[in-house]
Amino acid sequence: MKGILGKKLGMTQVFTADGLVVPVTVIQAGPCTVLQKKDLENDGYEAIQLGFEDKKEKNANKPEIGHAKKAGATPKRYMKEIRGVQLSEYEVGQEIKADIFSEGEFVDVTGVSKGKGFQGVIKRHNQSRGPMAHGSRYHRGPGSMGSIAANRVFKGKNLPGRMGNETVTIQKLQIVKVDAERNVLLVKGSVPGPKNSYVSVKSSVKA
Repeated sequence: MKGILGKKLGMTQVFTADGLVVPVTVIQAGPCTVLQKKDLENDGYEAIQLGFEDKKEKNANKPEIGHAKKAGATPKRYMKEIRGVQLSEYEVGQEIKADIFSEGEFVDVTGVSKGKGFQGVIKRHNQSRGPMAHGSRYHRGPGSMGSIAANRVFKGKNLPGRMGNETVTIQKLQIVKVDAERNVLLVKGSVPGPKNSYVSVKSSVKA
């Protein structure tokens, strides 16, 4: 297992050698700093903590500044742990760049999906609407609430509510190109979140 943190820059397309168009997401992957190593003795599990994108010291609190200084780094905007790595391959303060991945590899990308606010059941749960004629008197409602005798609404009933703004992982996306100079990954397909949102890229668990 290996991983890196980054930022979704947007989408574009590339052409294969056969002349096929492939839609890709552009991810600025790294450089990331190893801020901490967690081991079985002290923490009960093995992981490395990565930090991405510098943050001004005036915008960080004292624990953040002290934690970063232990690794000889500045405070970071986005931090996350990567589990299942070989701890011996990493040192605190080490810099990780996009070239840890290569073309053709499969990765899982995790991000926070776009928030869509309070939505009805048609948009949120893909339900069908009623006839839009005046006489039907049922257009975009949530439908039956279930049993009358229960005197309550059963758990799991699809109803209107907050939609989006959730942590989403898209699995088994293929890396089309690695630009090591600019720390950029081109990943086939779409990735959750708006432009300039933070994402984490890890080796695929299904590949």
